[in-house]
Amino acid sequence: MITDRSRPPGVVIALMLIWLCGPAVVAAEPGEQPICDATADHYLVTEDYAEAARLHREFLQKHSANALAHYHLGFAYGMTGDETREIDEYERATALGLSRWDLFLNLGTAFLVNGNLLAATDALRHAVRLGSEQPETHYNLGLVYEHRNMLTEAEQEMLTTLRLEPERLDARNMLGVIYGRQGKKAEASAQWSALLREAPGYSADRTNLAIIDGKAIDGHAHAATIPIR
Repeated sequence: MITDRSRPPGVVIALMLIWLCGPAVVAAEPGEQPICDATADHYLVTEDYAEAARLHREFLQKHSANALAHYHLGFAYGMTGDETREIDEYERATALGLSRWDLFLNLGTAFLVNGNLLAATDALRHAVRLGSEQPETHYNLGLVYEHRNMLTEAEQEMLTTLRLEPERLDARNMLGVIYGRQGKKAEASAQWSALLREAPGYSADRTNLAIIDGKAIDGHAHAATIPIR
């Protein structure tokens, strides 16, 4: 179940903030084009996405070939729920040569929310190639595989996520979901029981234990968390 994309998880937004507060606000050398507009990026950092979008559009009227600005504009659109324009801007950024794991991660997530699973798969595989040590890339690719009923591949991506980030609750929950859909009830139950013991405040494990005891898991009845932004 995909819900509430408006709240990006901490890891990805932290990377975004470091990036925006670093080179984006450094003055350009004489004759060089700035990396992106610092004022527009300020509003992105402070989560005023409507104003960030407006200022990035103004900036791009004069600097239409600035790939980073297109990426930032797409991010602002995505955070206001406009996945169509979000995807358009990400694709402009990639066409202009920007190649970052977090760009392809966000592009793949937008495609996933829009239901374009093939495009989401392509984008997220690219994110994994560029950011193989980033757990977010593997987690989201695993989500897409699970949606496509590619359960062996989904299992491997969740296991890789947990190798990189062993305590990640949503990946542990999703691994239980995948085990349940594969018919591995014992493994699924063990996964969720461990979660219930170690993180009693995490509601999905309790829900899924009840599901596996009462009915089959079909990929939509579970309480998995949203794909990463």
